[in-house]
Amino acid sequence: MRALVQRVACADVTVAGAHISEIGPGLLILVCAMAGDADAAGTALARKIAKLRIFKDADGKMNRSVRDIGGAALVVSQFTLAADTSRGNRPGFSAAAPPDEGERLYLGFADALAAEGIPVATGRFGADMAVSLVNDGPVTIWFDTAATA
Repeated sequence: MRALVQRVACADVTVAGAHISEIGPGLLILVCAMAGDADAAGTALARKIAKLRIFKDADGKMNRSVRDIGGAALVVSQFTLAADTSRGNRPGFSAAAPPDEGERLYLGFADALAAEGIPVATGRFGADMAVSLVNDGPVTIWFDTAATA
């Protein structure tokens, strides 16, 4: 499973002109289930992200988690994180999980993050979404569970 985590002041998702979700301070998490991912990958990733200390403490050091600040997470599916750009000019996405499996793993990740005590809002799997955010910092962190397995 791959995730791109951004510390945000706020973020929201619109689908077909309809505003479907939003958060204030917290994390925008773009998630891609990869072919062969197990449910355990999403659970472990959620646990890691919930504890990730990238928010400032009273001394201005990144020493607090999203849970510590009472923040929320906006979880958005993004199969393009599976892009293979090693050949030609058109990325390939065959490493992404098939849609049914991808949706199940994406929703499982969101549920696992909520089980960690983080309020979670989501995008709409498979939809053409407009995602707006105010990146705080900016702070952007990349996760790939295959690299840590």
